[in-house]
Amino acid sequence: MLDSFTKTIEALLEKKKYSSLRDVLSTMNEADIAAMFSEMPEESLPLLFRILPKDLAADTFALMDTDDQELLIRGFSDNEIKEVFDELYVDDAADIVEEMPANVVKRILKNTDPQMRNIINEILKYPEDSAGSLMTTDYISLRPRMTVSDAIKRIRRGINEAETIYTCYVTDDNRKLLGYLSVKNLLLADKDEKICDIMDKTIICVHTHYDKEDVAKDMNKYDFVTMPVVDDEGRLVGIVTFDDAIDVMQDEATEDIERMAAISPTEESYFKTSDFKHAKNRILWLLILMLSAAITGGILTKYEEACSAVPLLVSFIPMLMSTGGNCGSQSSTMIIRGLSVDEIKLKDYFKVVFTELRVSLILSVTLAVINGIRIWIMNKNFLISLVVSLSIIFIVIIAQFIGCSLPMLAKKCRLDPAVMAAPLITTIVDAASILIYFNIATRFFNI
Repeated sequence: MLDSFTKTIEALLEKKKYSSLRDVLSTMNEADIAAMFSEMPEESLPLLFRILPKDLAADTFALMDTDDQELLIRGFSDNEIKEVFDELYVDDAADIVEEMPANVVKRILKNTDPQMRNIINEILKYPEDSAGSLMTTDYISLRPRMTVSDAIKRIRRGINEAETIYTCYVTDDNRKLLGYLSVKNLLLADKDEKICDIMDKTIICVHTHYDKEDVAKDMNKYDFVTMPVVDDEGRLVGIVTFDDAIDVMQDEATEDIERMAAISPTEESYFKTSDFKHAKNRILWLLILMLSAAITGGILTKYEEACSAVPLLVSFIPMLMSTGGNCGSQSSTMIIRGLSVDEIKLKDYFKVVFTELRVSLILSVTLAVINGIRIWIMNKNFLISLVVSLSIIFIVIIAQFIGCSLPMLAKKCRLDPAVMAAPLITTIVDAASILIYFNIATRFFNI
């Protein structure tokens, strides 16, 4: 559908039918317009943006790619910058300012409303990963002694400035958070009732320095559309909205995936990251894993005599290492996921280990029996099939133990559990698999 819109826009732009262009763009969602703009030639962006209605232009600008935003700002007049930023919500404006070069930031702040400028500067002072850096100050606040009728009038007056009106927060004269209520409750209440009588006094909030990933988790836990943010004195200073929480969860998921693949996380998108930076993000872990894999080679050298005495033993090494690595990776993936969504706590360590032990017994026995039968049929060597089968049982049990323990150890050391993912665990399990296999083999074959 977006492709058809893009073709229509390109055709109208080529024919200079600007009135028709405005009509078509006005029917589109701002997210679709922003996505379409990223595919358009750079020289067309200023014209297309200026064709948009004022409100739609601001909403679209907030969703555009950072490079496209910078391109437009550099081409804007001072008055155009003021118009666009006056229409933006404060948190969106702060996000844009944070991403821009210093000379562009200076021009933006110079042409924004003094009140918004002060709020942006306050938001930017908070740590990057904190609730304060994520919040917006565009919310509806009510007083406890207001009537429902007065509250509705207050909402109507502030509806254009507030990012959301679905949840209203009740504060005293010092902005201390007292409770909250939804617009639904307001509409169902009698117009003469007091806000203090119908508000929910159960206060669930976060501090300005609370980690933004934990904010997103709490919003998911309590099924909140917004989360109030308070300062040290319990005063309401802003709210975090669900759209920002979703962005945080997406960023954290991307970071975990990168760490699990042994890649240093990057804030840039794939195509915006230079080749050198891509290589830099990967080389350290590749070096560590390559050097650590040399341990496996050293272990194999130690058992050179066993390999010479029973050459058939060598053919099963890849299968055993692969099985152990895969089991360890499966276990670590489940534990990392459980830790990330708070399903698994550090206090659950022994419970997790016992669960993985039971699972590993089922898996190892099943794999050992199937492989033992296969090896006996193909090689007619019962001793070899017994050695490999026993090795599989011990390797799978050890791999599952390593896979569940290392992520929890990382969490205990205040590291990201995703660091202890497939590549690292596979390398450790490979070395353990060789040791187990040849220790069993040397005893059975008296080598």
